[in-house]
Amino acid sequence: MLLPSSMVSLSRFAASATTAMTMTSIASLAQKSEAFHVSNIGTAGKPWGVDEYKLWRETRSKQRCYITDLAPRIQALGEIECDRTNARPFEVVQYGDLPHRDGDPDNFPLYVVRSINWSPKKPSVFITGGVHGYETSGVEGAMLFLTGGRAAHYAQHFNLMLAPCVSPWGYERIQRWTASGTDPNRSFNPDGEIVEGRSFNPEAATDESAALIRFLREDMGHVEDWTCHLDLHETTDTDDTEFGPAKSARDGIVGDDGMGEIPDGFYLVQDETSPTPEWFTSMIESVKKVTHIAPADANGKMIGESVSQEGVIAIPNKKSLGLCAGVTNAPYRTTTEVYPDSPSATPEQCNRAQVACIEGALDHLISVL
Repeated sequence: MLLPSSMVSLSRFAASATTAMTMTSIASLAQKSEAFHVSNIGTAGKPWGVDEYKLWRETRSKQRCYITDLAPRIQALGEIECDRTNARPFEVVQYGDLPHRDGDPDNFPLYVVRSINWSPKKPSVFITGGVHGYETSGVEGAMLFLTGGRAAHYAQHFNLMLAPCVSPWGYERIQRWTASGTDPNRSFNPDGEIVEGRSFNPEAATDESAALIRFLREDMGHVEDWTCHLDLHETTDTDDTEFGPAKSARDGIVGDDGMGEIPDGFYLVQDETSPTPEWFTSMIESVKKVTHIAPADANGKMIGESVSQEGVIAIPNKKSLGLCAGVTNAPYRTTTEVYPDSPSATPEQCNRAQVACIEGALDHLISVL
C-alpha cells in the first residue's frame, strides 16, 4: 500500500510490552518477538539507530519460503507453451541476486518474466508485484495473469515484462519493509526531495530497487519508451495497526493519528501528472466484474487523498516520491490497491481483481494505440 497486509494473518503483539528496550537483550527478545509490538522498539520520539534496526530485523520471523515455494513457480513460467502455436511466449531472466541479512548462505534470485519475441514495433508494458512483499495478491495476481490463459494473447500486441516478487525478504516475513528497514515503494528515487508534512516522501535506496533500476537501465536500456507500468499492491488493516505505527517509531514521530479510515474495496492511485481518465475507467469497470470498488469517505477522500474519479485517487508525480510506478517513463502508469481484509472479498477474488485490472488496462490500450 502507498501509506503507513496481506491475506496471511500477521502476528499480533501484546500491547503491554515495554516501550524502551536495551540492546543487551536482543537475543532473548528475538525468541520472544510476539511479546513486542514493533512500534515499541526504541524510545518514543527518537529515530532508530543501528541497534534498533537490528532488533527489528531479528524479531521478524520467517513465515513462508521464497526459495522453495515461489521461485520454482516463477522459473516454470519459461516453459509454458501457447495452446494455439505451441510456442513459448515468455522467458525467465534473473536480474539480480539479493543477499540475505540473516546468515543464510543462499541469496534471493530476482526474476523477470518477459516476452521472448521482443519487438521495437510493439508497445512495451511493465508489471511489478510484491514490491511490498507482504501484499500477497500483488505477487499472486502477477502469477495468475501469466498462467491464466490470456497473457499469450496480450503478448501478440505488447512486449510484456513482469517482475512478480520484487521484495523476497518482505514476502517471506510478511513485512512491508526490506531487511534494511526501508520502504521499498519509496526507494526508487533516493535523491528525491523530502517535503515536510507530505503524505509521501522518498526514502533511501534498497538492494531491491537498485537491482531493478540497474536491470532497466542496462539490460532493458534498448527500450527508450515504455507505454504502461502497472504496480500491484494491497491496502490492509495492518497498514494502520502495525506498519503505520512502526514507521512513526522508526522515524521518531510522536502523536501520529495514523492513516484513518481504510477504504473497503479496490481502488487505483493516479499520478496527477499523467491524467488518463478513460484508461482508469476501463480498469475500474473490468475490476467491477470481480469485486467491489472502494467508495470515498465522508470527506470525499480515500486515505486522505483527493478522489479524481470513481475508485481513483490522485497523488503527486510518482517518480518524485520514489514510487515503483514512477521508475519508467510510461505515460500510462498506476498503482493498484486491493483490500484483502474486506468481509466481501476472498483471497481468490483479490488475485482475480489484479488480473482484471491488468486486462482492463491492456484492452483499453489495444483500442487506442
